Amino acid sequence: MASVSDLEMSQTESLAAVKDVLDAKADQIPTLSAVGYAVISSQPGRSDAQKRLMAIRAARMAAMRDLAEQIHGLQVDSTTTVIDLMVQNDTFRGIVTGTIRGARTVRINPTGSDTYEIVLEIDRDMIAYLMDSARHIS
Repeated sequence: MASVSDLEMSQTESLAAVKDVLDAKADQIPTLSAVGYAVISSQPGRSDAQKRLMAIRAARMAAMRDLAEQIHGLQVDSTTTVIDLMVQNDTFRGIVTGTIRGARTVRINPTGSDTYEIVLEIDRDMIAYLMDSARHIS
């Protein structure tokens, strides 16, 4: 399983790739990919099969959220409360809003006995088509 620093690097590289996409010519557009994870035992359901299906769905949504973050960015809100020069409360919140079109499922893997991993991607042709459509609307 990837470490937190590996995941952060992956997200940083993905965001850099999105910037490159926005500035690139059609032949330089990369494929965007995202990974989502979900734990089976924490899913609602009456049977193990239902829980597995819900975990797959939750992992897919987590991957979609990652794609949305790569494409649309992440809004970060934070609040820090300081009393007598000491931090009493420090809160961060990230918000992702956006529409994802053309994402395809690359693979669905059980990772361990209680987790599913899903990999989604939007290929360069779809990104080029969506960018071209957006340019014609603007």
